[in-house]
Amino acid sequence: MPLTCIAIDDEPLALALVKEYAAKSADLQLLHTFEDAIAGNEYLLQHPVDLLFIDINMPDITGLDLVRGLKNKPMVIFTTAHAKFAVDGFDLDAVDYLLKPISIDRFSKSVQKAKEYFAYKTRPQSVEADSLFVYSEYRMIRIPFTDIDYIESLEDYIRIHLLNGKPVMTLLTMKKVLEKLPATQFRRIHRSYIVATAQVRSVLSRKVMLGSGTELPVSDSYLDFLADWKKSS
Repeated sequence: MPLTCIAIDDEPLALALVKEYAAKSADLQLLHTFEDAIAGNEYLLQHPVDLLFIDINMPDITGLDLVRGLKNKPMVIFTTAHAKFAVDGFDLDAVDYLLKPISIDRFSKSVQKAKEYFAYKTRPQSVEADSLFVYSEYRMIRIPFTDIDYIESLEDYIRIHLLNGKPVMTLLTMKKVLEKLPATQFRRIHRSYIVATAQVRSVLSRKVMLGSGTELPVSDSYLDFLADWKKSS
């Protein structure tokens, strides 16, 4: 099923481009376009959609303020001619930000992100997720569980260390990220560390050695991990 969507932008040419790209995507059903933000907002109140494309900088009401005011918020992809505005929308959990002029390749990647996140949100309760969805660098990203080496706490942020690629920083607590991770694949070993159990190669005293070569401490509160690991080894 394609994602239902609308687009709001006070620039007719930008709106026409989104309309053209949406028509070429089998994953989208564009229901309406609006040059007037107020009219677009009224439509959303009466017609819930899966996805909203919206310009950030508009005269009557900014895209940021419009999205903040929505009670039933769809997934959002912001469009903007100014990269600096992406920072302002960080707290709105946008799927992505598209910088104008938008290319069809970049548009397609953004739609794919929305499609993956929608599948994650609407999956049956009996189906276990295979990825972690987090917001980083002002957009949502998907991290397969199998790509994670370990997770490090940095007060209100966490750093997700990957087996391949640079670490991902996101505004999330250890408690919240643990709720998103399968307990069969991840264990907390310290107030500052969560490990992917499949990556643990050895334990010595109160330290864990990962396949990547990283050595992490095990604190008093999580000594049960050592016993559990030895039993399963």
